Amino acid sequence: MAKNGFKVFDSDLHIMEPVDLWQKYMDSKYVDQAPRGLNRHATDLSLVHPDGSPWGISPEFVATAPRPTTSTANDKDELRYGPYAARGWSSEAQLDAMDAEGVDVAVIYPTRGLHAVDEPDMDPGLAAAVARAYNDWLYDFCQEDPNRLLGSGMISAFDVNDAVSEARRAVKELGFRGVFLRPNIVNGRNWHDPYYEPLWSTLEELNIPLGFHEGIGTRLPEVGSIFGSNFMLRHTFCHPGEQMLAAASFCGGGTFARHPNLTVAFLEGNCSWLPFLLYRLDEHWEWRGDTDAPELTMAPSEYFKRQGYASVEADEEPVKYVVADIGSSNILFSTDFPHSDSKFPNSVERFLELDIDDDAKRKILWDNCVDTYRLG
Repeated sequence: MAKNGFKVFDSDLHIMEPVDLWQKYMDSKYVDQAPRGLNRHATDLSLVHPDGSPWGISPEFVATAPRPTTSTANDKDELRYGPYAARGWSSEAQLDAMDAEGVDVAVIYPTRGLHAVDEPDMDPGLAAAVARAYNDWLYDFCQEDPNRLLGSGMISAFDVNDAVSEARRAVKELGFRGVFLRPNIVNGRNWHDPYYEPLWSTLEELNIPLGFHEGIGTRLPEVGSIFGSNFMLRHTFCHPGEQMLAAASFCGGGTFARHPNLTVAFLEGNCSWLPFLLYRLDEHWEWRGDTDAPELTMAPSEYFKRQGYASVEADEEPVKYVVADIGSSNILFSTDFPHSDSKFPNSVERFLELDIDDDAKRKILWDNCVDTYRLG
């Protein structure tokens, strides 16, 4: 398959997990504590505790979660995604949606699962069990066509040993092509904290990328939370803001310097912040690097160019400035299907209208994703 002559690799294609995923796949020890999904509209991402209280979503944000049926956005979602919802969001339906969009290969990320391990002070054993259950379900989901549906495993940051163990299982037993975390910090630890060193070493050894993926409304620390239940303002800042903080931790905090074979993809947070952030990190490294970043042997921007990727939205016009500034080798493509801000089924067509040359488009749509997920 090719869309207007371009092969397409979606670095971040979502699925709507079954509402009872964790009831069916959870370890028996934790099943009575498992989250369950709600199904109020075609793209509902909500999870709740067994007692019905929100799981992973901050109290001030709950009011915005149930979208009214009269909402224009909701009606649009029902029209676009209703046929896939009616088929239970099955793997067959997922492949049909990929065909409709013109996507050849995709790495699968969750929807409800983005909130599955973001309860503050979560019991590490419960968090690890939630991640294992999701990964077991995802393995079954991808078996419909494992050459087109590639798994990215959920890991928990609440215990680094659990994260290491599940990353190994995800790759060695389930055949996944990467693992993911939310960028929001857990237990007050930045991502360059020595606590996470065993995980980064393991990902290098396994030769898989880490994907960071934000989800609005978490009870973990989140950029934009000062806007409370104002979805527009909170969503404007949480995705790129959290990705910028995580990227700074890896580039300026020394993680990439200590782990030169570690690859990190910063997903669904735009890429147009890259020129500014990398410029500012470099500027501050020149000023304060000797004191605050002594292990860096080159500018933070060089570490990102060597090991980092950010995803572009289908209609992200400022990507032309990113390409002009740092080139096209660090940008990945994503449709964000089946979420409300996706341009499905015209994401690829819209991307091809952007003001960058065909060589850059080819790298972003295919080559860079192949490199990131080690499919070469």
